Amino acid sequence: MTLTNQRQFATTARGLQRDTPPMKLFEKAKKYGIWNPSEIDFSQDKLDWQSLSPDEKDVILRLTSQFQAGEEAVTLDLLPLIMTVAKEGRIEEEMFLTTFLWEEAKHTDFFNRFLIEVTGDPGDLSRYHLDSYRTIFYDALPTALNRLTHDQSPEAQLIAAVTYNMIVEGTLAETGYYSYYTALRNNNIMPGTTHGIDLLKQDESRHIAYGIFLISRLVAEHPHLWEVAEGTMNTLLMPALGVVTEAFACYDPIPFNLDLDTFVSYATMQFQKRFDRIAKSRGAALSEVYQITHTAIDQDNA
Repeated sequence: MTLTNQRQFATTARGLQRDTPPMKLFEKAKKYGIWNPSEIDFSQDKLDWQSLSPDEKDVILRLTSQFQAGEEAVTLDLLPLIMTVAKEGRIEEEMFLTTFLWEEAKHTDFFNRFLIEVTGDPGDLSRYHLDSYRTIFYDALPTALNRLTHDQSPEAQLIAAVTYNMIVEGTLAETGYYSYYTALRNNNIMPGTTHGIDLLKQDESRHIAYGIFLISRLVAEHPHLWEVAEGTMNTLLMPALGVVTEAFACYDPIPFNLDLDTFVSYATMQFQKRFDRIAKSRGAALSEVYQITHTAIDQDNA
């Protein structure tokens, strides 16, 4: 009996498509993504932490608890997307996604170091995960990503990317960075933490760029999915804004002179600019999606 192996390897059949957005992001990940959370100096941060008021400590713990759980959630939930892309033979996207998963694990490490070494191990922080946060991170995110274990349809991929890249990273994480910078850098405190956030934000900008590319590619390839994309984005926007409003409602006055309306407006702006970019993929050729993505990547130093 003769066995015939039908498998074909892209790199020996056609080579890598180095001009694609995922490969450009892979090149950036190799250049900018090599940093070690264990090398960040928290010595000044420890001193600054001791000088904070109870409410100031509490708001930083609240913000960090949301990031810490979010980074761990993605580290746990991302694998089905990688497997889906791999099954489709998209080697360039899979190569980038290997850096994506590693970086999420690295971010989990960073926030854990902060909690242990700077705050002195505050214990169980799940008390900070309020209703809207749980709607997204305890329900929508794992549901959307785990669906890919049994349903790799374009619709399932689209919902996963919108939930994760558009809402979790592109709206909530971006607003979280802004919160750290406003509270810490603007007050010239905790330089190790803000340096780590700088590096983390660089990583996440590549993740968001890939996610918006993936959503745009799927909408361009399957125009009827625009309604799914739009519906998912609009459905998740409200709990995303709720994460912000529910957190700020816990304080009166809000520590560090943070202003609720400023952060709601910032979150909405992050959402809208990515919504507008995805909308351009309706009826667009794939070459147009590639060009729009290349331009966005070139404008971002991460």
